Amino acid sequence: MAEPLADITSHDTYIDGVPRETFRYLREHDPVHWTEESDGGRGFWSLTKYDDVLLASRTTDLFSSRLGIRLEDMDPEETEARRTMMEMDAPEHTRLRRLVSRPFAPKSVAAYEDAVREIVVQILDSMQGEREFNFVQRIARELPMRMLGRLLGLPDDDLNWLVQRGDALIGNSDPEFTDYVVDQVDTSAYRLLPFRSPVSIELFEYAAQALEERRITPTHDILNALLEPTVDGESLDELALKNFFTLMVAAGNDTTRYTMTGGLLALIERPDIFASIPSMTLEQRKSLTDEMLRWTTVTMHFRRTLTQDLELRGQNLKAGDKVVLWYASANFDEDHFEHADAFLPERSPNDHVAFGLHSPHLCLGAHLARLEIRVLFEELATRWSSVDLAGPIERLRSNFISGIKTLPVSVEWR
Repeated sequence: MAEPLADITSHDTYIDGVPRETFRYLREHDPVHWTEESDGGRGFWSLTKYDDVLLASRTTDLFSSRLGIRLEDMDPEETEARRTMMEMDAPEHTRLRRLVSRPFAPKSVAAYEDAVREIVVQILDSMQGEREFNFVQRIARELPMRMLGRLLGLPDDDLNWLVQRGDALIGNSDPEFTDYVVDQVDTSAYRLLPFRSPVSIELFEYAAQALEERRITPTHDILNALLEPTVDGESLDELALKNFFTLMVAAGNDTTRYTMTGGLLALIERPDIFASIPSMTLEQRKSLTDEMLRWTTVTMHFRRTLTQDLELRGQNLKAGDKVVLWYASANFDEDHFEHADAFLPERSPNDHVAFGLHSPHLCLGAHLARLEIRVLFEELATRWSSVDLAGPIERLRSNFISGIKTLPVSVEWR
């Protein structure tokens, strides 16, 4: 490279967007790359090729989630205290996933389409005629937040507070979202809490109250469903319930919000595609949604830990080494995706690895996110004749989540 490789561990690197050229160089010249950590961590192997990321995603007995999915190292006490379903391997992961997956299965999600469309229509009706606004705050943040509230059976008045807490967790490296920025403030006092944040305490307390209310007066929402034992009599313990609630609040809004925002930016840059949405078939709109997911790859990586020695592409990896699966690189691998750097709404097949697809750790909310994204753009394209950028965008300061915080737009209503 004419320019030095970007520091892919630094949160500041991503303020200007994902360093595509660095990942391209690594794919071509050093696909299993030993990466030093700028914060003094012990370093890790970066997997940047699609086939290697797929191998690690599927081979969970070799690439374990048990010791953490983020870059940071945790001692045994931290590991146990902060464990969610994402930091589990089979059979523990399989059992817990079976307990919580029913409301997120494709058949269940398909029944939510009318509710999703109703929320989108409400949001857009309330904005009718507004010409300039921040798309993130006015639309992309609102839809997943309101849908999450409906699924969990939570009061509308609580949703903004909950999403702010979720932002503080997922965005724990961005000073706009939290006072406890992980690489700028001593967060050791909160090391036993999810995301090393005191916000987790507030969410645990909220979850405990909401669950207790449903024990007293059962409802017809996901929280109540989580309290019900399976046909085998299995059920979640209190800590697992609170951890799962926190995970839903933290991950159930941000990733969908940022995919919608990045997807709209892609269409602003390609107005002909936006204009063609009303004439697309349902399958074409689903294909467009998947290309948005590949293009944005909001969750840029997950980390695994090797359980035994491994030779991969000439590199000798050792048991206990951290291995990072860079989805943000794999989804642009030229050896797997033809014209990988082009946004192609008709791309087929499009077996991207967003959501952790092709893995036992496939995101529970993947089907719901796809539905929300598709319905939103269907409605936008019938109401807006055009949409343009109206100012500078601002990106999340994070090496984990690729997100646009501010997207000022100017629209022409039909």
